[in-house]
Amino acid sequence: MFTRHAAEPVGIDAQVLVDADLSILGAQPARFQEYEAQVRSEYGWVPDETFRTTRAKILKEFLDRPHVFSTAHFRERYEAHARRNLQCSLVNLEGLGAAGV
Repeated sequence: MFTRHAAEPVGIDAQVLVDADLSILGAQPARFQEYEAQVRSEYGWVPDETFRTTRAKILKEFLDRPHVFSTAHFRERYEAHARRNLQCSLVNLEGLGAAGV
């Protein structure tokens, strides 16, 4: 249930579990782009416009948090990369929507 990311985790066990799950957000850009393509493929049945707006909303929610990661270890290692990846993905999602693609 913690990895649904509906709320920030409470307790160190939950924080480490969620941070490990979210670590892909802080991957190198090429790996993160591959992950984003995998997410899109997983939701291939969702119409493009619906997927873009829903995915953009989810990414914005992560960016609006004071920290993407709960623990100092994951923040130090992945926070900056995660924020850049999320911002790039958001620009791509919104750009595609504006282009009508």
